[in-house]
Amino acid sequence: MFIKDTLSQAYGAIRAQRLRASLIILAMSIGVASVTLLTALGESARNYIINEFEALGTHLVIVLPGRNETTGGHPPLFGGTPRDLTLDDAEALFRSHHIAAIAPLTIGSAPVSTQGLERETNIFGSTHALRRVRHLTMAQGSFLPEMDVNKAMPVCVIGQTIREELFSDQPALGQWLRINDRRFRVIGVLESEGQSIGVDFDEMVIIPVASAQALFDTRSLFRILIETKSQESMYKTVDEVKSIIKARHEGEDDITIITQDSVVNTFDKILTALTLTVVSIAAISLVVAGVLVMNVMLVSVTQRTAEVGLLKALGATKSQLHWLFLTEAAMLSLAGALLGILLGQGTIAVLEAAYPEFPIQLPGWAVLAALAVSLFTGLVFGVLPARKAATLDPVAALAKR
Repeated sequence: MFIKDTLSQAYGAIRAQRLRASLIILAMSIGVASVTLLTALGESARNYIINEFEALGTHLVIVLPGRNETTGGHPPLFGGTPRDLTLDDAEALFRSHHIAAIAPLTIGSAPVSTQGLERETNIFGSTHALRRVRHLTMAQGSFLPEMDVNKAMPVCVIGQTIREELFSDQPALGQWLRINDRRFRVIGVLESEGQSIGVDFDEMVIIPVASAQALFDTRSLFRILIETKSQESMYKTVDEVKSIIKARHEGEDDITIITQDSVVNTFDKILTALTLTVVSIAAISLVVAGVLVMNVMLVSVTQRTAEVGLLKALGATKSQLHWLFLTEAAMLSLAGALLGILLGQGTIAVLEAAYPEFPIQLPGWAVLAALAVSLFTGLVFGVLPARKAATLDPVAALAKR
């Protein structure tokens, strides 16, 4: 038998039993669609989280007050630490030659109002370096001016949502905005940034850090954001920051330092493991489809006993009969895989339309893997029927016994 004859014979057998073939293809397509869809969701979630953290800044190091060992848990958001971080601590960090920019942060919530309109929002107190560290883009005006961090100045930069709700169609630049009992002049409007790791800059008002400390009557900092000069210098910066703060805090190592790389790598490992686990569970459906292939092919062998006997009587070898039934199983599996990929892509398109803010993409390797696994499954579960057909006695087979 030539390859062409094998393919023609297998295709003819599939056409002769269309209902049986349709069930196999449907079962295989459901398994492949499940695997591809879950792979796409897992990979997209991993890429989304990684991109969100990378959007925080370049070579980012975050310094938090308190340590897990001294506070008995995660670093608290406000207070409760052995010693607060201060503006003097932030200024002292410039002793490190590996630091490119430092943005101290004081955060609070307060009502903002103008022209009879008022709303509660988050207030960020920082310096001009925040724009560089967090890669903020200006839509109008300018960011906070470069000045002494201990100097309070009545100026602010607002997000797009604040501009739309408080100023409507009026120009916001140059207008006065009241925060609690203090007035600040709007000098800039941020480009729409959306949410980034739970922080929505569209609903943010940014003022000088000294002004924020006076507004909230505090000298402590919420965080210190640091941008290092290079990827290589990031971990050297961590050691130097620990040393500088320890010397300033009477020998106490009472801060927690988080590097951007460590966060990204942690989430990458977690989401990769989660994706593999979910895909493995979905792959069970492929095994079920493979069992169906095997059972239906065994029935096919029984139904085609006379045909097998005739082929053997005409000189077909065991190897040729093996390949005949394996080719039939492979064709059914590949047809199911292609249909499954189309179903998966269709579902992904629907999800993208429903959730445009969460881009879902199916990796190319997942498509190739789905085709390979489905073909492997069909061949593995087609071996037993092929062996049964190849070992039939030609005389008994022709007699249909």
